[in-house]
Amino acid sequence: MRIAVMGAGSIGSYFGGTLALAGNHVTLIARGEHLDAIRGQGLRIQTDDQLLVVPCGENLAATDDPAEVGPVDLALLTVKTYQNEAAIPAMSPMVAPDTTVLCLQNGIDSYQAAASALGPEKVLPGAAYIEAARLGPGLVRQSGSVVRIAFGEPDGGESPRGRDIEQTLIDAGIRAQFGLDIRQTLWTKFLFIATMAGVTSLSRETMAQVMPRPEWRKVIVQCMTEIEGVARADNVALEHDIVEKTVAYIEGDLEDMHASMHADIMAGRPLELEALNGAVVRAGQRVGVPTPINDLIYASLKPFALGK
Repeated sequence: MRIAVMGAGSIGSYFGGTLALAGNHVTLIARGEHLDAIRGQGLRIQTDDQLLVVPCGENLAATDDPAEVGPVDLALLTVKTYQNEAAIPAMSPMVAPDTTVLCLQNGIDSYQAAASALGPEKVLPGAAYIEAARLGPGLVRQSGSVVRIAFGEPDGGESPRGRDIEQTLIDAGIRAQFGLDIRQTLWTKFLFIATMAGVTSLSRETMAQVMPRPEWRKVIVQCMTEIEGVARADNVALEHDIVEKTVAYIEGDLEDMHASMHADIMAGRPLELEALNGAVVRAGQRVGVPTPINDLIYASLKPFALGK
């Protein structure tokens, strides 16, 4: 399959490199020192067990100009949501009538930006589950055993393209699931990530620091409960014990719970606030469900949304 990765940071580089190792023709859209290092030394992926090197050549290319790539079969959209305004229009030269854009961004409605710009028939919403970070130019680290992509058609149901993409990911060693209720998938992850990102960014502390404190644990549970209420009012079929399961998941792996928005605010970078807690506030207003915890998180972080 001919694949492009729009936004080859940590997550995009990992998935792109893995797909290239499986024999797909992958082009990473990167920039700066990261791009230079990939071109010169190949993409290096450090896992818990080994260092993988994917050289630029037959199956891997890297560029900062999507117009050089030409039409692809599959484009992974992995830029931060606040980069959409520039990144999505730049994808146009890679998007042909039979191209599928798989959106792996945070949020419940982030894929709609690509659908609006590139055509709703082109875009599949999805969610990536992976712990990854860039250690330096051309070098990404993937930690732990969880590497998974879940995606589906926006309105549910089967599709040949969905099954083809699912099989391509599986053949590359990536756990993939083409599901028939993508809204449930997106909201389930969203309840977790919006709470973790919002609370740790607001407190400027990690989940390992705040969760043991009764006053913060109460805020965390109330934040999740708000999101659950909004989802159910919007007819999303979440599991009946979704909050309890999510709290148990967090408490069982506290030391490994890291939110990129927390890292961004600590470093003075822009925040994915609109795609996370801002999306809770907007959805709550739309379905008539109050969201006081997320209102507070959103109002408190909005002055920092554009970075320093």
